[in-house]
Amino acid sequence: MSLENRPLPGGAAAARERMLATPYLKRALHLALLLALAAAVAAGLAAWSELPRNTVLAGGLIIFTVGSWATGALPEFLTSLVFFLTAMLLAIAPPAVVFSGFTSNALWLVFGGLVLAGAVDLTGLGRALAVRIAGGTDRAYWQIIAGLVTLAMLLAFLVPSTMGRVLLMVPLVLALADRMGYPRGSKGRTGMLLAPILATYLVACTILPANVPNLVLIGASETVLGNTIRYGDYFLLHFPVLGALKAVLLVAIISLMFGHRPEPEASPPVAAGAPALDDRRVPGPARLLAVVLLVTLACWATDSLHGISPAWVALAAAIICLWPGAGLLPADALARHVSLVPFVYVSGVLGVARLIDASGLGAWLSDQLLAVLPVAGASDGLVFASLSSLAVVIGMVATMPAIPATLTSLAPDVSQITGWSDYAVTMTQVMGYSTVVLPYQVPPLIVGMAISGVPVRSAVRTILILAAVTVVLLWPLAFLWWHVLGVI
Repeated sequence: MSLENRPLPGGAAAARERMLATPYLKRALHLALLLALAAAVAAGLAAWSELPRNTVLAGGLIIFTVGSWATGALPEFLTSLVFFLTAMLLAIAPPAVVFSGFTSNALWLVFGGLVLAGAVDLTGLGRALAVRIAGGTDRAYWQIIAGLVTLAMLLAFLVPSTMGRVLLMVPLVLALADRMGYPRGSKGRTGMLLAPILATYLVACTILPANVPNLVLIGASETVLGNTIRYGDYFLLHFPVLGALKAVLLVAIISLMFGHRPEPEASPPVAAGAPALDDRRVPGPARLLAVVLLVTLACWATDSLHGISPAWVALAAAIICLWPGAGLLPADALARHVSLVPFVYVSGVLGVARLIDASGLGAWLSDQLLAVLPVAGASDGLVFASLSSLAVVIGMVATMPAIPATLTSLAPDVSQITGWSDYAVTMTQVMGYSTVVLPYQVPPLIVGMAISGVPVRSAVRTILILAAVTVVLLWPLAFLWWHVLGVI
């Protein structure tokens, strides 16, 4: 018997086989469980409701798709492709619904962000800014995280687009992580990226024009209820607890989960083709790109004045970066530096959200939940918890912007049942869409993770912990704060 074919001693061969087979077995088990759950949901909807066939099938497909994204049973982009194929083969919805993500403005924000991120890296601008932001590398990890969260919070007052803020922050944090000695794949780097990505959305939920759910809430409240939500009242009601305190909790959680001492290197990683850079000068292309970014930021911050979508601003900036002779990106930039994976992934997320709305599944679920919630004759605390929980569940099924679009019309009926004002009932929605349970609920989080390379499992674990602490600690504090302000 040759040495290659000789059995390994002590059962080592069997152990090696088990080790090699485990990832495939684990993935197959996850897929089998998700398929069984999706089939059970579809069968249950068919048996115990009068929903149309397409809505029933949509429920099962959405359970499988969201479950696969959450567990990593399949790569995110492959899950999106399976979603597209299944929806079309079963004729669950027309192509305009299933592939609606590809016609969304958000996709061009993704494209613009990928191009800008590549330009920030290749021109050396990211490293130049990292040198000035980081200074020395002797700061404690929690101080780094606190600084990034604070920066994300300040940008929420200036840039009304969550996607725009994410696209602005990610390349800078990547360069900063390199500068401070956190290599690719390290825990510290993952935490540095997660902190501003999460803060960019979560804190912005308490600043009225700073994200899409807030804008939907404003519009729905005015058109459905005839109520105008004022900036100052909204800020005072939500920012102290859901904004400032949540930012502190985010810093603490990220620091505890991902904090470790950096490993400074003599030469931080430099992208292929990037110019040499010392700490005393900034290359000409980097200075030109800085001007492009400043103009882009100004256009994003003033979109309410000129009316140009942030998506088209991002596309214009990408075209400038790719323009021959500009010197910002090489001619083969799209082939070498822009991946189609985020396109497919984000398009799938947006398609799922559109399918939930078009199939009527979101509206049906909200009606069912409202019918069983203990709000009639209940204490104020129980009403607060019930309505906030309803919004969380709707957000898990229909993503965050669907919460105000779905629940605002129910406010008058809930007001009659509970005795609360329409305003108080409507504001409980903010408790829901500021409590993220899984990343797919917020497309900008998905985009930030795709561009930065943050592992989905790390993001899911962090978001679940933050959601649990939010419900247990911040919801009761918010309830007390509402009482102090006289809202309830």
